Amino acid sequence: MFTFSLTLVRHGETQYNRDKLLQGQGVDTLLSETGAQQAEAVGRYLRDVAFNNVFASNLQRAIQTAEIIQRNSTHCSGTEMILDPLLRERGFGVAEGRPKDDLKNMANAAGQSCRDYTPPGGETLDQVKLRFKKFLKLLFNQMLDEHGRAGADASAGASEAANGTAAAASDAAPVGSADDGLQGASVHALVVSHGAYIRVVIKHLVEDLKSSLPAGAKMSQLLSPCPNTGISRFVFTLSRSESGPVLSAARCFFTNRKDHLENLPAAQ
Repeated sequence: MFTFSLTLVRHGETQYNRDKLLQGQGVDTLLSETGAQQAEAVGRYLRDVAFNNVFASNLQRAIQTAEIIQRNSTHCSGTEMILDPLLRERGFGVAEGRPKDDLKNMANAAGQSCRDYTPPGGETLDQVKLRFKKFLKLLFNQMLDEHGRAGADASAGASEAANGTAAAASDAAPVGSADDGLQGASVHALVVSHGAYIRVVIKHLVEDLKSSLPAGAKMSQLLSPCPNTGISRFVFTLSRSESGPVLSAARCFFTNRKDHLENLPAAQ
């Protein structure tokens, strides 16, 4: 058995976020001043987490956020960042660069909810989920190939992380601690991506892969929109088979955490 943690972070704010304009994949902008401050804040919050692997969407707002997190890190500042197009934001087709209200109006005209509506030229939610499933398969293989043997002994007693052992450790930790959920894992991966993409990711991990949930967690909160630099964390236990990695257990420790933003000045 091999156990590792996955920490998901949304990129910091861009001017398009502030102006409530859709970016998707076709609009590739850098962080705003506020977004850079948010990235610095999440970097300080996660500074003592020893990420073994760092992955980011290959769009500038995600790359810049990941770079700032690494720069603040006491452990992974020199870790190679892997840029993966599978982590890009959902494509919104003709709606990219336009106000979010335009997307709502298009969805209303089609008789659909805004969340489920796919504008012309955009990606369906199922297509986004397929992208993440491809990434997750590659991630599982990479984690086992790079760390499986070295981490096997450390993970032997930690395979209960998705059941009870890590839950107890997490319960004992201070509320909002950056190491919540890490006690039962020997290897840690960081992924920096995008809001709509992360919502699809969490829905898949919780509903399809049946991740166990934090005590008292409400599904509406787990699946709520992720704020800029919001943090989510899952712990996976894998085993090997002839056909590849097998997911033995998965646990969600928190989603959309934003404790690190409390002391930042409110965006104007």
